[in-house]
Amino acid sequence: MQSKGYMLFSGTSNPKLAEKIASHLKKQLGSVRISRFKSGEIYVHYEESVRNADLYIVQTFSHPINDHLMELLIMADAARRASACSVNAVIPYFGYARQEKKDAPREPITAKVVVDLLTVVGIDRVITIDLHAPAIQGFFHTPVDHLTALDHMTEYLKSKNIMNPVVVSPDAGRAKMAEKLATYLDAPFAIMMKKRPAHHKADITHIIGEVEGRTPIVIEDMIDTGGTIVSVVEGLLAKGAEPAYVCATHPVFSDRAWERLVHPGIREVVVTDTLPLPEVVSSPKLKVLSMAPLLAKAIDLIERGGSISTLFRGGM
Repeated sequence: MQSKGYMLFSGTSNPKLAEKIASHLKKQLGSVRISRFKSGEIYVHYEESVRNADLYIVQTFSHPINDHLMELLIMADAARRASACSVNAVIPYFGYARQEKKDAPREPITAKVVVDLLTVVGIDRVITIDLHAPAIQGFFHTPVDHLTALDHMTEYLKSKNIMNPVVVSPDAGRAKMAEKLATYLDAPFAIMMKKRPAHHKADITHIIGEVEGRTPIVIEDMIDTGGTIVSVVEGLLAKGAEPAYVCATHPVFSDRAWERLVHPGIREVVVTDTLPLPEVVSSPKLKVLSMAPLLAKAIDLIERGGSISTLFRGGM
């Protein structure tokens, strides 16, 4: 069927980000009623016609993640049953992405389960930012626009004029991102090797690269409890490094993470608004970069038939 244009709706997970995206697109958020029954079940009703429209539903997987995932599924189903032309999910932070493979017998691959759920309810496209495991894109049989906050981080860090920097990857998994950032900043980079005796616990074993006397820029895709970051920073200080800048796209900030991050070895924590921050998390040490302009440009390019690669440095 012929689309009558696109409409933007927001779930309840990050309405401020959705409003910023709508503002950049010079559009109004669509009207949708989302409520909970006494039993906790979710109810969704679109308060205006979505027939023949391309819908973009902004819903990040913030806490409580299972509620927000279910809410997105129900919103997608309601849109399909109301004859929407297409349903596109804007998921700035894709939860369950750390469970993308089996590390031990009898474990699930939960990221694949989430992808299957999104597929079954008829979501045609997913727009997301800095997946923990980029290979998750391969779980989908529909388009995935995988954006990155790296360019925004780079521009902000350049504005700080950091003296004698070194970009640090907390583990081998972030090495590619750290190498890109180091190239953009014309700085050396180092890799920290660690072992995980348990979930949310990391022990630094050694550092590859020279950090003594330098200002580290630690780059991660997310900060959850903050325990790993503190271990990394303390490991760098022990090797003679200066207090560090910590950069991460997704501020999950669970289990009193911010209390851990107010650490003398951390100069500043740079994150984005892919997840809403609790009001208690407020400090001169915290810098929040908005992803609304990037997500708005992606939606605009998709609607105009442009290339998403133009949003990346060097058109990569």
